[in-house]
Amino acid sequence: MKEQKYHIYLTEQERSEVIKSLIDLKNALIRQGKYTDAVDDVLVKLTGAKRKKLKVVYI
Repeated sequence: MKEQKYHIYLTEQERSEVIKSLIDLKNALIRQGKYTDAVDDVLVKLTGAKRKKLKVVYI
């Protein structure tokens, strides 16, 4: 079965806030002695994702 893909469009400010939140979550998991593999995967995908400029038209 093919894995479903999701697309999310963020501004630079939103993107940096998401990265900061993921790093905070990773640090909390490390303090608790839990695995951080899932957070690491999301961080790698987010930081390596292509950036696309979109034009937003309000009607």
